[in-house]
Amino acid sequence: MEKFTKLTGIAAHLPMINVDTDMIIPKQYLKTIKRTGLGEGLFAELRYDENGNRHEDFVLHREPYTKAQILIAGENFGCGSSREHAPWALLDFGFRCIIAPSFADIFYNNCFKNGILPIVLPQEEIAKLIDDAARGDNARLTIDLEAQEISGPDGGKIHFDVDPHRKRCLIEGLDDIGLTLEKAAQIDAYEQKTSAAKPWV
Repeated sequence: MEKFTKLTGIAAHLPMINVDTDMIIPKQYLKTIKRTGLGEGLFAELRYDENGNRHEDFVLHREPYTKAQILIAGENFGCGSSREHAPWALLDFGFRCIIAPSFADIFYNNCFKNGILPIVLPQEEIAKLIDDAARGDNARLTIDLEAQEISGPDGGKIHFDVDPHRKRCLIEGLDDIGLTLEKAAQIDAYEQKTSAAKPWV
């Protein structure tokens, strides 16, 4: 998993509430177990009409948001079914950080497991960030995970909270497999001990 320490990037704004995982990545894109290529299906029903024509006014079709790495979203983002394809699609598009007033629990957990930092902030802070994001080319935010701070284009800073264990995993690029491999020596020692004591196992 790619490490996350500090990110400076374009912030796109999607101030909609209850954006569910089917809206993030519609069901027709769930036929693959690959994590790549899903970015083109991200928010497909918002980005395209039934004939596949682009809705040019959708935020991710407008410059500079086509290269956005930070998404400012509305309340209860990621609700609905527990599909892991949702964070995969966001990550494949280029998003590394999602900021919202609240997240659905399973989606929130899946973000951390896939190298995306989800940040919960009060609605008044979200409103300020949406205003910052609406500045187009000046819509740059810096997310400093180690300091737990968001810096806006005007130099203002917003503190955010994050679980210490999840913070360490993102900074060190550790997913569940990486966490297990940290204990490889203990696992090997246990297996050798068990093999010697119970050779029939």
